This record gives sequence, C-alpha cells and structure tokens, in this order.
Amino acid sequence: MIDLSIEMESLTKSLVRIKSVNGTTGERDIAEFILRWLQALPYFAAHPEQAFAQPITGDALGRENVFAYVRGTKAGGDASRAILWHGHIDTVGTEDFGALEPYATEPDELLERLLAGSLPEAVRTDLATGDWMPGRGACDMKSGDAVFLVLLKHLSEHTDTFAGTVVLSLNCVEENEHTGILRGLDVLDDLRERLGLRYLFAINNDYTCPLYDGDPHHYLYAGAVGKLLTCVYIRGCETHVGQCFEGFDASVAAADVVQAVNYNTELCDGYRGEYTLPPSVLKMKDLKPSYNVQTAQEAWTYFNVFVHAKSAADVLEEFLDITRNAMQHVAKRIDNEATQYARLSQQPVLPPTFKPLVMSYEELVAAVKKKRAAGRSDALPSAGQGSDASDNPATLEEELERMAIELRVDRRNDLREISLALVRKLAQELAPTQPLAVVFFAAPYCPANTLRQENAEEAALYKKIATIAADVGKETGDDFRMLRFFPSLSDSSYLKIDDTPASVAALYANLPGGKKVSPVPTERIRKTGIPAIDYGVYGKDAHKWTERVYKPYSFGVLPKLILKTVEKFL
Repeated sequence: MIDLSIEMESLTKSLVRIKSVNGTTGERDIAEFILRWLQALPYFAAHPEQAFAQPITGDALGRENVFAYVRGTKAGGDASRAILWHGHIDTVGTEDFGALEPYATEPDELLERLLAGSLPEAVRTDLATGDWMPGRGACDMKSGDAVFLVLLKHLSEHTDTFAGTVVLSLNCVEENEHTGILRGLDVLDDLRERLGLRYLFAINNDYTCPLYDGDPHHYLYAGAVGKLLTCVYIRGCETHVGQCFEGFDASVAAADVVQAVNYNTELCDGYRGEYTLPPSVLKMKDLKPSYNVQTAQEAWTYFNVFVHAKSAADVLEEFLDITRNAMQHVAKRIDNEATQYARLSQQPVLPPTFKPLVMSYEELVAAVKKKRAAGRSDALPSAGQGSDASDNPATLEEELERMAIELRVDRRNDLREISLALVRKLAQELAPTQPLAVVFFAAPYCPANTLRQENAEEAALYKKIATIAADVGKETGDDFRMLRFFPSLSDSSYLKIDDTPASVAALYANLPGGKKVSPVPTERIRKTGIPAIDYGVYGKDAHKWTERVYKPYSFGVLPKLILKTVEKFL
C-alpha cells in the first residue's frame, strides 16, 4: 500500500480550518467542502450519483449530511456485502482556547503559539516531537473524516481489489442532538433497498485515547455506551428566610440528590467486566425567576447516566430510591435543626412538619388524571404507587402533547426545558400540600449497543475483528485491545439498539413530551441493526484547548487496519 499519510494530514488541516462548531452555519460549510472534494475525484465524476448531500429537512441553518459509496469490481465476490464508514463533521466550540481562540482552527500557527507559551508538561512533550497536530476538531474527529475520505479515494482507484460496497456517511449535528445520523437512516435504508446491500457492520473513526496515564494500548470498541438523561424535579414549600424552618427548601433537596448521585461508583453499569463511568450532574438550579427573600419553592437537576445493560426501568428505580432518601434526609434535618434552634431560643419544640412525596413522571400523570376524575384534591398516591389508568379520562395526554409541540415550534427552547415545563404544569395542577419530587427522563436518549457474546453471529464478528487487529499489530508493533463499548457518546448509538422494547416503553412513559422532544426511531433502528465498531484516530484532550491527534498512528496504522478489514470482509 502506498503511503497516504501526507494527504491525510493535509486534508485534516483543511477540514480543521473550516470552523464547523455545532449549531452554526460552519456545519453547512464543511459539508459543502467535503462534497466538492468528493465530486472532483475521477471516480465520482464518472459516477456522480454516488456522491451526494442530504439536506436536513426544516433546518434553519441549512445543514447537510454527505454520502458517497464505491462499488468493488473484483470477480467472484458477493456484491451485496457492504461496510459502512461513518463519522461526524461538527465540533464543540472554541471558547476554551481563551486568548488563543483566533488560532484554534489553524493547526500550524496554533502549534507555534502553544510551544511559545505556558503548557502542561505532558502537552509540551507531545507537541515538541512534531508527531501531534493540535486544533479544534483535529482529534474529534476531522482527522478521522480525512482518513475515510482519502481511503475512499484510494479504493475508488482500485475497485478491482474488492467486491461489495463501501458506503461513507459523514454527518452533522453529532455534538448534541445527533440529528444528522437520525436523518441519515433514510439514506442508509434507501441504499440498502435500491442497491440490494447487506450491511455487515459499520466502522466509526471517532477518536480513541489512553484510558490512564502511561496506557500503552490502542483500543477498538465493539459498540457504543448508552445514555439516559435522568432528571429530578423538586417542588418544596417556600417560606420567608425569617421563618426558614417553616419551609422545605427545594434547592437543599436538589443538592442532596446531587451529593448522593455524582461520582457514585455504586451506580456504574457493567457488562462482562466492563463498567461505565458513574453518573455526572450536568445541571442544578432553582427555578426562582428573580431575587427575593423566599427560599426556593422549585429546583431541578439532571444527570448524564451511562448504561451498558441496565434498562430504563432499572435506572428510574435507582433514582427514585435515591430521591426518596434525599427528600427524607432533608425533612429529618429540618426537624432536627428546628428542634436544636428551639432549645437554643428556649421556644416550644414543634412536631415533624414535612412528609415528602416522591414519584415517577408516569405516576405524576396518573395522579393528575385521578384528581381530575375525582374532582377533589385528596387523590395523591403514596410514594412508589404505580399508575392505574382504568378510571382516567384520555384527554391529559393530548394536552401534554399539544403543549410539547407548541414549545417545540420555537427552536430556541431547550429540549430539556420543554420536558421540565410539562412536569411543572402537572405538579402545579396536582398542588400537593407536602414537598414533591418527580423523577423523569429528558432528551437526548442514546441507546447502548455492542457485539453481544450471547449472540453467536455477533460473537463471531467480535472474534474476527479482534484477529484482524492482532494481525495488524504484529506488523506495526501496536498493542490492540478490544473493548465492547466506546466510552464517549457516539452516533453509533443510532445504528443498532440493544434496549428491549419494554425498556424503551418505560423510558418514553417517563419522558415528558415523548417523541415530540426526543424523536428516536427505536423500532426503525432495531430493524436497521448495523453493528457499530469504533476504530478511531488516536489523540488526547478532546473538547479541551489542548486537543491533539497523534499523526503516526492515525495516518499510518489506522489506514492499514481499515483496509485490512475491507480486504477480509469484501
């Protein structure tokens, strides 16, 4: 194989120079650049229908996905066999570069300025070698896109070396809502039906990195970690700060939940010896609109919860238990401190005041329906009580759906805030006399998937990929390790789904707004069912101003691994 590394490095720099921050027109600009680059190749000049853009319907920024495919001409092979290469073309913002932000997308000039300034020693050591390229998106994941593009060009010039089809899908909007890959399913399904393709698996080139200091391994991932955004809304009892013991401060309860959840390794999810990171809090705030001297009546918090095998029902129950404990702990603390203060002040000791109620969103909906049906305010369920829709009118769901649609029309509305608005509406209508906490889910939902050992076909694919990596490692001297879940969030979540229908049902029963705010086509993904493997460029510090990609592996070893895979399967 000829050395393609120089072309890959040059193309990576060209892609990095296009500032394609998620949520900006730069995402459209980079798609247009990539499509022009493809269309200029002789193969696609001869087959113009095989390189095209897919507009994201209704997108105000005019963003697009880019697709291309090359068909092998080698005799004797199975022409229906196909491998999907996919990646994303957007990046996170550049604000973290500070004074260096003007150079964040100029790899060569950024390198000079970084070396001339103050750097962490490990970063300086890497950059001084000349083997690392800095820049926003250099690692995550424009280098991976460049590798795919140059390799697709190479295959287009050597179609007689393989049979079958290599399909390239480069997608926008990965860094938050994954809209690109979700819309891209239309194209993948169309190619499958129109060309008679059978997708064997997908290769993602999203970045890989060392898992600990001094880690000597290079990792391949046989799937993608799942994510549930798990939320807790708390409605307390406000009071003037001059009578603080008469209220139940929602902010204190939210803080107690965060304290119990964040970094808690007991909440890690495992599958065959691989464990997720523990949940991380992504937001915590009270809902007071402005300053006053009342304690907060409402607060909410939400967490990134990674999953390998847990169902949505499992996660929901864990958070319900944690929230019950937190609410009871705050109520007990208020009582204890009020007693202590009464003794200090030589005042009468008051009896316990608060008996918090904790429920899931599904239970909240059922409680409001029951209250409407009964026409009274004493229909609160006890904590943990399930829903019973047998005597409930069917209009509440329609109201909630209409409200979600109306809020969704304004694209400035954060999807999580839309779900919160529905919870607040129901809590206000329920009007409990005691503190209330509601556990629910919000967008985005990223399904988990991997090559499951229990599935003989998937287990065989896992073994074959591991063997290919080992063979390449013997040639290059690299120590490859296969793991089952790419540990960061990835578009690969939307190519195959391992969550059961029951888990998906539990998720959406407790996601306010449902598929109006989190439109993941779960059954379609289940039907598409493309196993997703991450090969990935190698780098460090993705999403940091010290982001950098390691060129010798990414432009030297990785291409050999990808082409060896094409050779073995096509």
